Amino acid sequence: MSTEDVITKVTMPKWGLSMKSGKITAWFVAEGDEVAEGDDLADIDTDKITGALESAGAGVVRRIIAETNEDVPVGGTIALIAPADVPEELVDEAARAAREELDSGAVDEVAGPALGTVQVDGRTLSYATLGTAEETVLLVHGYGGDKNSWLFVQEPLSARATVHAIDLPGHGDSTKDVGDGSLDTLAGALLGFLEQQGIERVHLVGHSLGGAVVTAAAAREPGRIASLTLVAPAGYGDAINADYLRGFASASSRRELKPHLVHLFADPGQVTRQLADDLMKFKRLDGVQQALDRLLGTLLDGDRPGIDAAGLLQKFAGPVTVVWGRADQVLPAANATALEGRAQVAYVDHAGHMVHMEQPSAVVDAVTGALDG
Repeated sequence: MSTEDVITKVTMPKWGLSMKSGKITAWFVAEGDEVAEGDDLADIDTDKITGALESAGAGVVRRIIAETNEDVPVGGTIALIAPADVPEELVDEAARAAREELDSGAVDEVAGPALGTVQVDGRTLSYATLGTAEETVLLVHGYGGDKNSWLFVQEPLSARATVHAIDLPGHGDSTKDVGDGSLDTLAGALLGFLEQQGIERVHLVGHSLGGAVVTAAAAREPGRIASLTLVAPAGYGDAINADYLRGFASASSRRELKPHLVHLFADPGQVTRQLADDLMKFKRLDGVQQALDRLLGTLLDGDRPGIDAAGLLQKFAGPVTVVWGRADQVLPAANATALEGRAQVAYVDHAGHMVHMEQPSAVVDAVTGALDG
C-alpha cells in the first residue's frame, strides 16, 4: 500500500504572489478528529492578514506535523489526513518524512499563480492566473485594492476553474492612467481583457468598486457573462462611508492611513503594520494619487453614492449572487435590500467590508454555486 494513495498531505498554501512562508497561529483540530471537506483546520498568518486554512477533503487528522507559531515554507506539510483504517506504521512513515523535510528546509517550491499582462486601449493590465479547468472565473478587486486581495479565494476556486485575478487601471501593477475614471472606462478595460484572452464565457466576481465594474461589464455584453457574484458591491443602496473613502485617498503616511483601514474589517486586529506599509508604498507610486482622486469622483456624489449599478443590472438577466459582511462599515449590508428579488443574498457574520479576506469560504461557496449552475 502506497502512502500517496491513502494519506493526504495538508500543506502550507501560497496565499499571494509574494508569500514564501506562513505561521500557524492556532490549530482548530487535534489528532484523531474527523474532518469534512471545507472544515477549518488552522489559522495561518501571512504577515499581511490571518486566514483560515480549510480541509480539501474528508478523513481523520492522523498527525499534526507543524507546531503553533512555527514558520513553515509554502508547500511544506503541516498535517496528515487519512481514513481511520490506514495502518499506524504508514502514517508514522509519512509523518517522519514530512518532519524531516521541514527540518531540512528541502521543500519543493510552489509556483503559485502565473503572471501576465495584456494591452487594452493603450493601457497595460496585469493579471494572475491559477488553475486550468474549462470554466473561467475573473476576480475584480475594489477601490485601492489589487489582485492580491483575492489571496484566500483564488486558490480554492482553481480546483474548479481557470481563475484570473486582474489589476484594474490605476491599481496594482497595471497602468496608473484611468482616463476619465468612469465606470464605463473600467468596464471597457475588463471586457478588453476578456477579448485579448479569447474568453468567450466567464463568471465575474467583483468586490466593492469591482462589483459595480462587473455589473457594468455584464450590462454591456450580457451574452458573455455566465454569472455575477457581487461582494459588498458599490452602486447598490444609498449608504456609503464617504469619510472613509476620502480619508483613504488623502492619507500621506501610515499614521494617517491606519485609522481609516480599521473600517475595512470586523476585527480591527487584521490591520497589520505590513498591510498599512504595503498600501502606503502603492499610494506613493507615480500616478496613483491622481488615479485615486479621479476614481473618488466616480464613487461619490458629495456624500452620496455616485454610481447606480442597480440600474445597469436590469440589462443582465443571468444569475446574480451577493455576499455581504454584516459588519461592513464602508458599504453597509443594508444596501443589499436594493437587490431583493433579483439576487440570492448571503449575509456573513463576523465579516466587514473585506469579507473575501475575513470569511473567504463564504465567497468561495457563492462562486462554486454559480459554477454548479
